[in-house]
Amino acid sequence: MITIHQKAIRGHTQAGWLDSYHTFSFGTFNDPNRMGFGNLRVLNDDTIIPGSGFAPHPHESMDILTYVTKGQLRHEDDQGNVSLISAGEAQLMSAGRGVRHSERNASDSDAAQLLQIWLIPDQAGGEPTYTQRPVPQSGNVLLAGPPDADALLTLRSQTTVRLIRAQEGDNTPLAQPDTLRFVHLFDGLAHAEGERLSAGDGLQIPVGDVTSLDWASDGAALLFTMPR
Repeated sequence: MITIHQKAIRGHTQAGWLDSYHTFSFGTFNDPNRMGFGNLRVLNDDTIIPGSGFAPHPHESMDILTYVTKGQLRHEDDQGNVSLISAGEAQLMSAGRGVRHSERNASDSDAAQLLQIWLIPDQAGGEPTYTQRPVPQSGNVLLAGPPDADALLTLRSQTTVRLIRAQEGDNTPLAQPDTLRFVHLFDGLAHAEGERLSAGDGLQIPVGDVTSLDWASDGAALLFTMPR
């Protein structure tokens, strides 16, 4: 049976410089029913005020995917990577055996908005890597996937992350019943099995279920497909 992750009951962190909503348990938000799904461990919807951001902090054995939807981030890490990530770009940092990094709003006047996603790799450790790519501005896009998937960014698991763009009246099949699937709507309005989904809602689909999204408006979503 599908499970709706309603946006109204997401975790919420408001720290002055950060306004963040958490689909899964994160920081002080601890919900035993929301501890991740498959390889998907964290899905945060962040807004960062001008001139501020995440101070240097460590990660290991995690693929961290960032999709900037508004503004610009400055990334810096202890592997020597320094870059600006603009709206419409995606970044993947595979932390491997360990990396320390910071992410800050690069603007002194405009807020930055982003989706930050943590995906558990199939194997712990390894050499840290960093990749950044512009995302095509039309159509569906395979943002991230395993090495043989021909995705923009290469994950260290068999997970795929697809950006879906839809128009009012479209139907998006969510087949592949031999996999786990999770949909995060971040723009627009859709329905699945009679349930209404709007921006911020999530749809969790277990192995064996086949469903689809019927779009009631133009919109966009991320579709995660993971092995059982």
